[in-house]
Amino acid sequence: MPKTRWLDEEEQATWRSFLIASKLMMDRVERDLKRQSGLSFAYYDVLSRLSEAPGRSMRMADLAAACVFDRSRLSHTIDRLARDGWVRREEAGGDGRGQCAVLTAEGVKEVRRAAKQHVEQVRELVFDRLSHEQQQSLREISTVLATGMADDAMLVRMGWPGE
Repeated sequence: MPKTRWLDEEEQATWRSFLIASKLMMDRVERDLKRQSGLSFAYYDVLSRLSEAPGRSMRMADLAAACVFDRSRLSHTIDRLARDGWVRREEAGGDGRGQCAVLTAEGVKEVRRAAKQHVEQVRELVFDRLSHEQQQSLREISTVLATGMADDAMLVRMGWPGE
C-alpha cells in the first residue's frame, strides 16, 4: 500500500484558500443571479452557452459536457427551461439519434437580461481584483488543473478556450 503523501503546512493553506475562494465565489454568483434575475447559475449557464452556439442550438450531449452536467440533470434542466418557453427540443439533424436544445427568442431576452448584471459581477469579483499578470496566472493554473482532470475530447466538448 502506497504511503500517504500528506499536505505540508503551505500546501494545506493553498488548498484551503482555493476551496474557500471557490465556494465563496460560486455561492455569491448563485445567490446574486437568483436575486437579480430569478435564474440559478445552472440555468444561466445553459442559456448563455446556447446563446453563443451556432444557430443558438447544441446537441444535448455536447451541452451536457459544456455545462459539466450528467445527461439526466441536463434533461431536467431543459424540461424546466422549456416550460418557461426559453428553450425547445428538436431532433438532431443528420443522424436522427439525438436531440438538440434550441434557445427561443424569449430565451435570448432572458439570458441578455441576466447577463448584464452577471458580467458586471464577474468583473467585480475577479477581474477588477487581479492585475493583468494575476489574470494570466489564474488562466494558466486553471488550464493545468482542468487538463489534468479531463481529456482533450472532453475539453473540446466543454468549449474549452485552450491556450
